[in-house]
This record gives sequence, structure tokens and C-alpha cells, in this order.
Amino acid sequence: MKFIPTIIAILSLLGATNAQRSFIGNPQDGATVTGGRRTVVQVVRPDSLQGSTEVGIVIGLQSCPITNPFPCAPPNEQVGTILYKGKYKPKLHEQPGRPYQNFTVTIPDADYFVGRAQLSVVRFHLIGAGPSPVLELNNITLNVV
Repeated sequence: MKFIPTIIAILSLLGATNAQRSFIGNPQDGATVTGGRRTVVQVVRPDSLQGSTEVGIVIGLQSCPITNPFPCAPPNEQVGTILYKGKYKPKLHEQPGRPYQNFTVTIPDADYFVGRAQLSVVRFHLIGAGPSPVLELNNITLNVV
């Protein structure tokens, strides 16, 4: 029975980590974007009671070959062309009621990126009193025209 407090502590830590988990709010998965044009990438961080210190993010885009059933390398192996790297300072907004930050990035020219591409966001932050480092990887698939 002594292991129950340990299990509860581990589940609490996992819950706290998931509560801080960010996601890509815009563009939507499967959206079509135009090469050579600007688009807004919205990175959302749900509000949480646990403190989080933002270190920074990287937004990247990699072209996906259409011949392979699993065409894109996972973001922990390859981010692709870097569209943004730097600070992440999400602000609380009334709608949708959670902190986020918008980044205006330029999609690489359609001569280089055509068809399926993977947009990745890599977020590094610290949580808790320790603090503990957390590296998050989020990605969506886009269609570049």
C-alpha cells in the first residue's frame, strides 16, 4: 500500500505536464497555404495553476514526399526549414479564453515546397518549483500550393 502515494504523485505530475501542453491553434490540420506568402501560426498554451517559465520555441516546415505512406520525419528527428526561432510570450485573450501568441511567417516559395508539408512547433519551457525542463513537439500537415 506504500506504492499508492507514489502512483498518485506520478499521475499528478503527468496531469500537470499535460495541463501545460501547447498546441497549434492556426492554421488547422490539413489547411492549404500558398508558397511565398505569409500566414499566421497561432501557438496556444492552456491556462494552468502551475507556474511555467517559457524559454522559447521553433517553428519549422518540412516538405513531405508523396511516395511514402508515412512521408514526414517526426519533429523530434527533423524540423525542416526554420520559419521562426525565439521567444514565446503567450498572452491571455478573451476569445477563446486561453493564452496564445500569433507568429506571422512566410511559407517557402512553392518551387521548393509543393504538396504535403509538415508544420512543426517545438516548445521548451520549465515547470514547477524545481524547475523541471519540458520539451514539447507539435505538428500538423499542410498543403502548399
